[in-house]
Amino acid sequence: MQDPAELPGPGGDPRRPDRIPEARAHRAGPPSPSHAASGRPGAGDTSLTGAVARIMQSLRAERGWSLDHLASRSGVSKGVLVALEQGRSNPNLATLARIADAFGVPVTRLVDVSGEPVVRITGPEQARVLWRGEAGGTGTIIAATEPPWAAELWRWTLHPGERFGGDPHTPASKEMTWVESGTMTLTVAGRRYEVAAPRCARFPGSLPHFYANEGAEPAVLTMIVVVPPASS
Repeated sequence: MQDPAELPGPGGDPRRPDRIPEARAHRAGPPSPSHAASGRPGAGDTSLTGAVARIMQSLRAERGWSLDHLASRSGVSKGVLVALEQGRSNPNLATLARIADAFGVPVTRLVDVSGEPVVRITGPEQARVLWRGEAGGTGTIIAATEPPWAAELWRWTLHPGERFGGDPHTPASKEMTWVESGTMTLTVAGRRYEVAAPRCARFPGSLPHFYANEGAEPAVLTMIVVVPPASS
């Protein structure tokens, strides 16, 4: 699901909400005083900001990328990237999505604080609410597979009048959404589609798109986003 300091909440990309408050994120908390003072998260830091900082550093080192190179690929400023890698910034979903797309990994890879082995069984405690609508709707990332060609599993509740999305994802991205209840209005490349339960819609995520609830009842959606490998 891509600005996320840039992604708005309602009316923004599904992966671009308002800044994620640490108090709202599952198992998220501020870095310990020692880590905050040093500007570098420690190996045992399991806060959201600490996990993002540690994993960004690891992914960038694996690829041999400079901060300038990552900034160029992701569209996120070098200043923001420095703050994230030093654990001084709590990122929003849009920023996380842009960085994840640049690395070719799912968003969950950047916020992984579990240290689980390759074979993983997860539950509700690992899910993270990464979008909140003005009327109380939520966008929750439940889990994701490992790259390449990672798949993100999302659960969305849209209350009447709420919408999210707008910007295209990276080339070769794909989205598939099943409407569990209610009716959603999906707009892809300027064309509107009414999708009522129990129907499913799938389309190239690289096209501009957004979801809206124009009905009188909440709409509940299950979404899969396929994230392509990062280009070399």
